[in-house]
Amino acid sequence: MSSTLYELLGGEAGITRIVEDAVNAHLNNPVVQSRFQHTANIERAKKMSVEFFCAGSGGPQSYTGRDMVAAHQGMNISEQEFMAVVDDVLQALDKNAIGPEARQQVLSILYGLKGQIIRI
Repeated sequence: MSSTLYELLGGEAGITRIVEDAVNAHLNNPVVQSRFQHTANIERAKKMSVEFFCAGSGGPQSYTGRDMVAAHQGMNISEQEFMAVVDDVLQALDKNAIGPEARQQVLSILYGLKGQIIRI
């Protein structure tokens, strides 16, 4: 029986750990550090990220945040910043022992969002 991405990521608890690890990496990554250090409500950003990944990976949660274009409009995010965030997410997946199947699916999702995030 095939598992959903949600299950492969460890459900809500696993996704919460992955998001926490990714955000911590962002806060220590010199390429994107300032963007995350100046986030007005980092806990809300984490909550929205958990919701987004849960809903988008087949979990029962609903995403209550803004769409990607609205969330990133006017931020002028560069390709380098986008790639730094992707690298941090991949490191968080590794830290949480997420296997190659789920890792590839997450990477595909992130790249699918690229046009809704970079330089909009």
